[in-house]
Amino acid sequence: YPPSLLHELFVLCRKYGAWLLLDETYRDFLGEGYGRPHSLLSEPDWEETLVLLYSFSKSFCIPGHRLGAITAGPKLIAEIAKVMDNMQICAPRSAQIAVASAIPALADWRAGNRLEIARRADALRQVFSGLPDWEIGAIGAYFAFVRHPHADKSSSEVAEKLAKESGIVCLPGAYFGEGQERYLRLAFANADVASIGLLSERLR
Repeated sequence: YPPSLLHELFVLCRKYGAWLLLDETYRDFLGEGYGRPHSLLSEPDWEETLVLLYSFSKSFCIPGHRLGAITAGPKLIAEIAKVMDNMQICAPRSAQIAVASAIPALADWRAGNRLEIARRADALRQVFSGLPDWEIGAIGAYFAFVRHPHADKSSSEVAEKLAKESGIVCLPGAYFGEGQERYLRLAFANADVASIGLLSERLR
């Protein structure tokens, strides 16, 4: 979302006494030259309205460790800590220490990884630009929501057929809510550019 829209949402939430929670898991994958995702932490009394959620799983490629961060005001953090003290599941301490050390040490690696993921997204766009019956509905840093051409089939049927006959594994759009039968979710971040290029022939 553009910074201007995020600011409008922040002002609206502040006006009505609501919290604005931003999931910033993919903030490290914004385009080259995009700049800051927003300037909401510069707003006066932001801590009365704003909570930022972040995950290290994508930027450090460690999804199984479930490590993240919360940026909020001191009062809210104190309440969150009370809840966390009573949770049975928590990221192992060793992984927390490792990530704390990796944040400054892997800055260059993270920048390179962001560029590589962008290349993979571009490769996927290139594939679908040559397939007139298919269309990318939305694309992010790791996943694309793609409209398939088979109006007479459910997304589950299409996904199963692609897996069995074309070697393409994806998730049916219907898994993500009503009205999504014409869509599939493709994960492309773990496939290199050459592998993504193979989609053209397989989808034909």
